[in-house]
Amino acid sequence: MAEANDFNTQIIEEFRANEGIVGGPFEGAPLLLLTTTGAKSGEPRTAPMMYRSEGERMFVFASKAGAPTNPDWYHNLVATPEMTVEVGVERFSARATEVTGAERDRIYAAHATEYPGFAEYEAKTDRIIPVVELVRR
Repeated sequence: MAEANDFNTQIIEEFRANEGIVGGPFEGAPLLLLTTTGAKSGEPRTAPMMYRSEGERMFVFASKAGAPTNPDWYHNLVATPEMTVEVGVERFSARATEVTGAERDRIYAAHATEYPGFAEYEAKTDRIIPVVELVRR
């Protein structure tokens, strides 16, 4: 877990130092920082992740690289759906709304077509990977 935290810390620092632009595995990808409230700790928790935009709508995917469990940030949003989002140099408050059914499937499929790693994540796990809309407040 420490390695993942170190990796995320480096990405977060690079993101904030370069107006949302990072290199490495996220180079050229749509990336945001999501700051949730820890479900157990109550402390702020920031995670970098890819997102999908459709017009004014913005979605994130609780893929956890195809792991059998959802990522911590997803559990945090279930407990407290309010969060802070950073995209580029913009920072805003948002509320999480899970997308389900046919709309979830359409959004996930579109993202997986554009970013095939997400198709691999879906193939690796038996769970339905949650799609969460970040509704600007």
